[in-house]
Amino acid sequence: MSEPPSPLVDLTPEELSALTRSTVSHYQRHAEDFREGTKDHDVSQNVDALLRHLPGPSTQRILDLGCGPGRDLATFVARGHVPVGLDGAAAFVAMAQATTGCEVWHQDFLALELPAERFDGIFANAVLFHVPTQELGRVLKDLRRALVAGGVLFASNPRGPDIEQQQGLRYGSYLTMETWSRFVTAAGFELIEHYFRPPGRPRAEQPWLATVWRAL
Repeated sequence: MSEPPSPLVDLTPEELSALTRSTVSHYQRHAEDFREGTKDHDVSQNVDALLRHLPGPSTQRILDLGCGPGRDLATFVARGHVPVGLDGAAAFVAMAQATTGCEVWHQDFLALELPAERFDGIFANAVLFHVPTQELGRVLKDLRRALVAGGVLFASNPRGPDIEQQQGLRYGSYLTMETWSRFVTAAGFELIEHYFRPPGRPRAEQPWLATVWRAL
């Protein structure tokens, strides 16, 4: 494995704790608005990107990391798979469980407790950019350990010129393809494919970077 890039920002344990609480509190307070605002978002391109690379044709075990209110959990169930949700906001955990009946774990992204080799795929849609780059390599290794050999990680993040900052109550890292790839490769993954979203627009109007990775 290669060495991951240096963190964009060096944070103390107290600062890490504070920014995590702030980000989660934003989603906790706006959970209902978030559900209403995102329930009709079409992320079928992202779902398909994960599913077509999973290691087997039959029912697959999928972790929906940052599952929010459960929209994509419901999609995975409808497609015949067995998903488990995970979110840091208790309101989202309750919503996702009530909506889908799936198992949903309430965990801090910076303190994940995931069973080893449990999942065939991990769907991280619009979530890992909230992880500070100081902790990103460690979190990605946690996800790698939770995948079976040959398992697949899908991640979609807003891209940017390698900046990391607080925006309102939420904290985010906005990375180039090159920097993001170095972090994920160093954690034990190889790139399968990538694309930019929304589809069909000029690159300048595609703020989202989607990447699909195979666990080595």
